Amino acid sequence: MFTLLDIFLRRIVRRGSLTLISADGTARRYGDGSRPAVSVRLADKRLERQLVLDPQLSLGEAYMHGRLEMAEGGIYDFLELFLTNLANEPLPGWTRSLDTARYMLRRLRQFNPTGRARRNVAHHYDIDGAIYDLFLDTDRQYSCGYFTEGADLEEAQLAKKRHLAAKLAIEPGQRVLDIGSGWGGLGLYLAKAAHCDVTGVTLSREQLKVSRERTAREGLSRAVRFEFKDYRKVEGQFDRIVSVGMFEHVGVNHYGAYFRKLRDLLTDDGVALIHTIGRSEPPTATNPFIAKYIFPGGYIPALSEMAASIERSGLVIADLEVLRLHYAETLRAWRERFLANRDKAAAIQDETFCRMWEFYLAASETAFRYQNLVVFQVQLAKRIKSLPITRDYMYKAERGIIEHEGAEQPRMAGE
Repeated sequence: MFTLLDIFLRRIVRRGSLTLISADGTARRYGDGSRPAVSVRLADKRLERQLVLDPQLSLGEAYMHGRLEMAEGGIYDFLELFLTNLANEPLPGWTRSLDTARYMLRRLRQFNPTGRARRNVAHHYDIDGAIYDLFLDTDRQYSCGYFTEGADLEEAQLAKKRHLAAKLAIEPGQRVLDIGSGWGGLGLYLAKAAHCDVTGVTLSREQLKVSRERTAREGLSRAVRFEFKDYRKVEGQFDRIVSVGMFEHVGVNHYGAYFRKLRDLLTDDGVALIHTIGRSEPPTATNPFIAKYIFPGGYIPALSEMAASIERSGLVIADLEVLRLHYAETLRAWRERFLANRDKAAAIQDETFCRMWEFYLAASETAFRYQNLVVFQVQLAKRIKSLPITRDYMYKAERGIIEHEGAEQPRMAGE
């Protein structure tokens, strides 16, 4: 089987320098030596077979459990070398057949009724929150930042919130719904920057606890409230709806219901803004390592899948922006921060968790740099005339927020 793995790697790795050390100590080299050397050591013969049969799952599992060790370079270096080569030479046909099978089963695996959705969220977000403080910004923004030239992570996450606020065109006193409100940072920011009334909903009890503590600490309890609630259970009407990093958890089965719910929750002149990871390729299946260990029930949509459901819902796509490489830069900052705090992470969790999390961050970053992942910001409206007909209002609002950021306290709705 090592011979088949050898054939597999010689076919894929044409550029760069990879050394593979087998379980019996045999070292084989691949590539043209044009990049810094990367060396990988395999712990057992069984892994050689697994890497050939299902590389997308077995590579991450092997690194996570210490069966694949980096002898030279890091796991990011290995993934970068491999994915840059895959741009010219796709994986063999037998691995694509697994992708086809996973695609055929994706609706079953992404069936996310309320109870299952709650368990999926808890799997990732209801771990010890101290882990997130090791690599996120101080506001715990766990989504793509907006990197202007020279920006660091803190500045990029603030710019993202500002960018969203400007696109939403919120008027003072309007009611805003934040679906998937995280640790509360965006909702609190909108209340202060746009002087609006915010309701945030989440299925993470840990996030809810932190959000409510922050709201009380900042004295914003009259303007902002957070609830433990599935978006399907929300009632009432809202002038604006925002959802950041939550649509990836909806599941392709539920897209139609999701956008119909947005339509029903919006006032006649309401506006919604969906910020989600997307793919600039046709629909496919979720990466099996991510689905199994990181985001069960999750799926990154193709724009065609979103657009078809939006069209059937009766909503209008008022604006669409594609953020390229912004998430790659965000993930690089997260990965570097996590590695700098690896000892602290191991003390909170264990070494297996640290290897799993490092692989997740490294694989996600390389996917945004070298594969087909981007971020979509999709602005929706019920009426085609609900917003100005040029984008000038966004730029003007963004400049105004910069000028007055932090200078005013939020006014309560109705005051």
